[in-house]
Amino acid sequence: MRTIPKSPESTLQLLLFIDDRPKAQDLVKQVENFLQQESDCLSELQVINVADQPQLAELFKIVMSPALLKISPLPRQTIAGKNLLKQLANCWDNWKQQVLDQLPNYPPELAQNIDYMDEVAHLSDEVFRLAQEKAEIEEQIRFKDRVLGMLAHDLRNPLTAILLAIDTIEMSGDKIDPPMVSRLLKHAKNKARDADNMITDILEAGRGTNSQFRTQRQKIQLDQLCHSVVSDFYFSKCLEGKMQKLIKNIPTDLPPVYVDQEKIRQVLINLLGNATKYTPEGGKIELTVMHRTAQKIEVSITDNGLGVPAAMRDRVFEERYRLERDNGADGYGIGLSLCRRIVAAHYGHIWVDDALGKKGSCFRFTLPVY
Repeated sequence: MRTIPKSPESTLQLLLFIDDRPKAQDLVKQVENFLQQESDCLSELQVINVADQPQLAELFKIVMSPALLKISPLPRQTIAGKNLLKQLANCWDNWKQQVLDQLPNYPPELAQNIDYMDEVAHLSDEVFRLAQEKAEIEEQIRFKDRVLGMLAHDLRNPLTAILLAIDTIEMSGDKIDPPMVSRLLKHAKNKARDADNMITDILEAGRGTNSQFRTQRQKIQLDQLCHSVVSDFYFSKCLEGKMQKLIKNIPTDLPPVYVDQEKIRQVLINLLGNATKYTPEGGKIELTVMHRTAQKIEVSITDNGLGVPAAMRDRVFEERYRLERDNGADGYGIGLSLCRRIVAAHYGHIWVDDALGKKGSCFRFTLPVY
């Protein structure tokens, strides 16, 4: 930033915005020479390199350089472009008249004005940054409150299932056969693992969307994993409680996949849990697995619930997003976003469509073949 020599009585204040191009310095000399020749109107020029002080260019809404801005007397006026000197000559008589009209109200020195405005620009940026940080901190606090709610409500499901299994064993006494005891104990173990996975999911969600999602992959048979999930004792009780019917279409000749088994189990649990939650009593849920191509297997879970509006189908997978109608329901909007992150970590894709030919939703995701 530099200025030409000025007089205390300067009344025409100009800012010349330039960049680092060599021709810019030639323009500065031309403008300075013009002002010195027009000595009948006292003026003050300050040269600003937009590369050094971009905040001033933004403050004065300068969108191109070179540009010459008259800031006093008011009103402000900007001329810009390659023929800037010619434009200055055309404006000069009008600007001189504006100076005469405002005498003897001399403005403060230009350098003081610019220093003040520069400080205002920096403070505005700092206020904006602090406002963003405040919004992020407030969202983190709200999310922690929701997590506490989740720990108080959603974790009751696996804990209730574990207690149900233990109570069944205790109350039945000698009347229950060993295979059923073994099944109930296995069920309690699975539910304890689900609770552990849920806590892991909450911690993963708290790490944010940009953090790396860790997986421990192995070669597995997806059909066996699907049967294991749907035969779960507690899931069966949920279906029974709402008199819902589960239709399975799981081929036995599926190729193996290379995945983190517990993560994909959690995706299935989350999607099937949503299906049972939003499907009305007496409704149907379909689980279908298809070998779509030589490289992909597709899993689809279809319900005949309320469905997802077309405009919201991408947003339901966003971090902590919930449909407005679901704000009063259990859950805190991290399940589908975690499903998306898990599937993406396995180089797959997840999306939602209308249930074909009927009311409801069809959630689909793909996994690569081993």
